[in-house]
Parts: sequence; C-alpha cells; structure tokens
Amino acid sequence: MKARRQSAIVEVVEQEAVRSQEQLRQRLAQRGFDVTQATLSRDIKELGLLKRSSDGAYQPGGEEATPAATALGALGRALAEYLVTIEPVQQLVVLKTGAGQAQLLGLAIDRARMEEVVGTLAGDDTILIIARDPKNALQVTKKLRDLAR
Repeated sequence: MKARRQSAIVEVVEQEAVRSQEQLRQRLAQRGFDVTQATLSRDIKELGLLKRSSDGAYQPGGEEATPAATALGALGRALAEYLVTIEPVQQLVVLKTGAGQAQLLGLAIDRARMEEVVGTLAGDDTILIIARDPKNALQVTKKLRDLAR
C-alpha cells in the first residue's frame, strides 16, 4: 500500500502544481488513499520532494539535493523493501519488484548516482539498469545485493 501511495504522490506532483500537504491529501483521497498528515509528511520526506521557489509547488528533488551517503542509505532501505530478484544479463541488470514498486526503486537507484550505471528504465514491477559494460553490470549487481541486506 505504501508503494502505491507514494507512486500516486509522485504522479500527482508531476501532473499539477500542489502547494500544500492538505491539497496533496485531497488529491490522494480522490484516488482512494486516505492518509493522515503525519503519514503524508513522512512520504514527502522519503520521496525527497522539495518546494519550488517560483510558485511553492512540490517537485521531485534534483540530484544535487540528495547527498551521496543519504542517497545510498535510502537506496538500501528501498532495496530491502521492494527488491524481489536481481539478475545481470551481459551489460544489463534486471530487477523485479512487487506490483507498483519499480518506479520508486528506480528513483532511489537514480538518486544514488552509481558511476557504473548509464541509465535506468522502470515499469510497474521491473527495472532495467544499463551498465557501462558486463563487468560494471556485475559490480552493480553485487553492490545492490549488498545494500539490500
């Protein structure tokens, strides 16, 4: 439920200018999520949402906003919660998650800015990581497995 709620939060803030937690809570209620202000506050923090200075609307945090150590810690927590399987295939790494969890985990991977990773693609329950080469794919796989523990 948490993963679906957080996915809905990201969708809402990407689709419209949401300027307050109450406004966000109302948008979530329209989508069938009844959340308390405390839960919403934790979700906003976990997702790294920031307020734009231009209009005060929430937006996903930029890469510069998340220090590397914090991003790796968040990635470890996301892996422990969402990762089902991980498998390297040549210079690719395929990760399986529960339904609706791939985008959240993909975001955590992107924010960690691993040098071996060229990019990620996230669907509903699958993430494709493109590594620089097969050796880097194995390194990414090891690093992710270690962080997931």
